[in-house]
Amino acid sequence: MSDTRRRVKVYTLNEERQWEDRGTGHVCCSEAASLTVTGEADGSVLLESRISPDTAYQKQQDTLIVWSEAENCDLALSFQEKAGCDEIWEKICQVQGKDPSVEITQDPVDESEEERFEDTPESGHLLELPPCEPERLEELAELVTSVLPSPVRREKLALALLSSGYIRKLLQLFRASEEADDRRGLQQLYQIVRGLLFLNKATLFEVMFSDDCIMDVVGCLEYEPALLQPKSHREFLTKTARFREVIPITDSELRQKIHQTYRVQYIQDIILPTQSVFEDNFLSTLSSFIFFNKVEIVSMLQEDEKFLTEVFAQLTDEATEDSKRRELVNFFKEFCAFSQTLQPQNRDAFFKTLANLGILPALEIVMGMEDVQVKAAATDIFSYLVEFSPSMVREFVMQEPQQADDDVLLINVVIKQMICDSDPELGGAVQLMGLLRTLIDPENMLAPASKTEKSEFLSFFYKYCMHVLTAPLLANTAEEDPGETQAHINTVSVYNFQTAQLLALILELLTFCVEHHSYHIKSYIMTRDLLRRVLTLMNSRHSFLALCALRFMRRIIGLKDEYYNRYIVKGNLFEPVINALLDNGTRYNLLNSAIIELFEFIRVEDIKSLIAHIVDNFTTALESIEYVQTFKGLKGRYEQEKERQSRGFSSAYSTPALKRYLYGQTCRPRTGSSAGNRMCVFRRRSDVQILDMYTI
Repeated sequence: MSDTRRRVKVYTLNEERQWEDRGTGHVCCSEAASLTVTGEADGSVLLESRISPDTAYQKQQDTLIVWSEAENCDLALSFQEKAGCDEIWEKICQVQGKDPSVEITQDPVDESEEERFEDTPESGHLLELPPCEPERLEELAELVTSVLPSPVRREKLALALLSSGYIRKLLQLFRASEEADDRRGLQQLYQIVRGLLFLNKATLFEVMFSDDCIMDVVGCLEYEPALLQPKSHREFLTKTARFREVIPITDSELRQKIHQTYRVQYIQDIILPTQSVFEDNFLSTLSSFIFFNKVEIVSMLQEDEKFLTEVFAQLTDEATEDSKRRELVNFFKEFCAFSQTLQPQNRDAFFKTLANLGILPALEIVMGMEDVQVKAAATDIFSYLVEFSPSMVREFVMQEPQQADDDVLLINVVIKQMICDSDPELGGAVQLMGLLRTLIDPENMLAPASKTEKSEFLSFFYKYCMHVLTAPLLANTAEEDPGETQAHINTVSVYNFQTAQLLALILELLTFCVEHHSYHIKSYIMTRDLLRRVLTLMNSRHSFLALCALRFMRRIIGLKDEYYNRYIVKGNLFEPVINALLDNGTRYNLLNSAIIELFEFIRVEDIKSLIAHIVDNFTTALESIEYVQTFKGLKGRYEQEKERQSRGFSSAYSTPALKRYLYGQTCRPRTGSSAGNRMCVFRRRSDVQILDMYTI
């Protein structure tokens, strides 16, 4: 079916009282009095609902039809065109024998005997409203308050207000009362208008939030009786909060919808009290009103290709002034925020549109600007894109090396911004670190045909980006004199808190890489002797940084990978850890517990190569620690294995078998040595190097 009048989106209300998009299709009303929506993508049936004579259907905002089929099943049809909504509404009213001019087909059914008894005498009749006069405001306020507990009476009051045009009369009275400075009348109008919002009726909202009424509604809500002076909400909305058109919006309907949505959102978030104070479903219709407005705004903007094309052209134009670019970025931030109201299939089309228009290259430009607000807004936009589709971002950055230097790659721009924004009070670095983690997480590379993506992207990341990430770490742990390694470890620079925080974030990301990038990170650590550099931070005066360094080593040991174990033994990398333990003394703190846990893990898992190295090199230093049995247990494990081996064959802890056991290598004669001279002498020294003993 190609008739766009019948094109609709199907929504259902979930348990969190949020509307969920069930798909887009075309609706028809069959002779059997059923509403059927057929999906436009695959022809599947999205909805099949019989029009019950007793169901209350509501027509809202000219393009919505809302109803409930069961206690917990609320449905809505959002039409592309008003004509289609009117056509289906007439068919529903025809089946129920109702006048299509009304916007609700049934009075709701009472849910309790008490309400049924209370409302029976006036069933079928509207509530009688007092005249809209200043001296009758108190009576009206009491009436509005009295109907709130009863769903039926709320509905009857809403119908009475609509049928007589009462709301506009009430707002005219507000203007007169404000001119006369009638403070008591204004406070009563506050109670009345607040109560009308609590009626939770979309038909009332359409009147109250119309262009000619909404500012008067806001004005009524300024005169809260508990306040000595009225609020200045209208002044804020008209003078402080100015609407900026980054590109002129020619569609008057779109402009009006944006104004309305902002003001209604202001009423909900700023003027009204928090929903947790009231019923769970309090003002749910107001939330739905805002939701559908946002959906409509996003759809209208997305369909206006000329508008978005012009926005992107100015955003990426080098001649664009910084102030103008700042406005454009903030616009896109709000645009993306609105898109979060869409369901996955709609967001998919939305972000694909942005990608096709060039949002990612544009972000490279704005994230490199000096303006803090611009960078913050660009970061928020980038987070929306990463959350929506990490694959889309990865695909983009892998195409960049052909046309860009490493320093201006999008991921490197993000890393550099993380480094620059490492002040923990700002929180920007933490957000960026989370985005990087998402991008390099193999867990979201598990879609079909993503095996190649995983391998190619990780190779790309370690080739073009990892050196940028680790640059601050390597710069702050550089060895001034390779011959005086230990002296340098003892005098590692005293970092300020901001630098320590940055190094901690980098270590957290590297620790994640150890857990999830087995091959790539292993090669990187080995070739750059990265663990040795990290362990210099064990001497930091910031205990959280020392713990981050220890956690990095703990994750490596936790893999029980003999390649890592040989690397640790070869470099004598337990030495800074044990020094930190001894320097900590008898203090019982987190650092002490974390180091003990590391050695306890080695003992429990019986990692023989590490046990042999620890016992051979650090028994004397550790024998004074008796408040735990960990180190005695390590020595016991070592001696038990040595005894077991000696019973049947040459001990695995002897020389040269020791070296074969520790390093997984066989000794070969050095160049020029005789074939019979294969025995290697094991020199026990704290800085023993494997190449000093034999050729590998």
